[in-house]
Amino acid sequence: MQIIDAHIHFSDTEMLKMTARNISHLDYSAAGLSAEFKKSNVVLGIGMGLTEATKNAFPCSEIDNPMRLDLEANLPDRVVCCPGINPTKLQGAELNIQLSRIEAELQRENVVGLKIYAGYYHYYVYDKIYGPIYELASHYHLPVVIHSGDTYSDRGLLRYSHPLAVDELAVTHRDITFVIAHLGCPWVMDTAEVVYKNENVYSDFSGLVVGDQELGECIEEPLFLNQMRSGMVYSGYKKYLFGSDWPLTKLKPYIDFAKKIIPEKHHDDFFYNNAVTIFPKTEKILAKIGAEDTD
Repeated sequence: MQIIDAHIHFSDTEMLKMTARNISHLDYSAAGLSAEFKKSNVVLGIGMGLTEATKNAFPCSEIDNPMRLDLEANLPDRVVCCPGINPTKLQGAELNIQLSRIEAELQRENVVGLKIYAGYYHYYVYDKIYGPIYELASHYHLPVVIHSGDTYSDRGLLRYSHPLAVDELAVTHRDITFVIAHLGCPWVMDTAEVVYKNENVYSDFSGLVVGDQELGECIEEPLFLNQMRSGMVYSGYKKYLFGSDWPLTKLKPYIDFAKKIIPEKHHDDFFYNNAVTIFPKTEKILAKIGAEDTD
């Protein structure tokens, strides 16, 4: 079975490097990611752009838009990008320059969506400051991935990352597809209701555990597993897609973890088909990769 990992990171931030080194114990590099892709039959990874101006500074208000994947000079094979947005720069004299840079990025072949870091940046997702971003998403027919739930930083504010905020956004922007990241955990049932109610909202499975030890503990905990199952059963498996949040965890054990929750009859949709539907540019990219593989 081929897999699309719809939520990974490949950014030069101290938070991610520390996690890879001390918690998930993996090779956080292009070579390390490519090896994990090959081992787990992952044919494409969608990277969430995230950058910081100084060490341990994310969320960083000084960083220019768009936030890219900057761990190494060249992206690994089979990695595409959802550039991240710093909303604090989307105002005042800098607005037009920032928007021009974002729009130029969206025209790149390997850019398949946008990423908003709700909670990390202290704005509701329906705040007018994001209005120009949604206009660009609509114009270029690109989905918007929204961080939701717990923040991997104590500088985040949870009231901005609650998944219920996406409901208002989905109603006012019906022509845009939104992806609630991380099942909105711990508000999984709130996410399930937003996903169930709104045809243009999906959710990804990424970042539910961090590191080897936590994964081992959670995979044996029925209460944790049933929380995830309950939300998916309520809103239907076609509204969910696989993501790992690499390097927060190794790929193969996280895939195995997902398989414990998702019934086998839904695996093709969950691990591949739904991502192609939500990120339409990936179909052309995958076709090109397939053609190159046969050369």
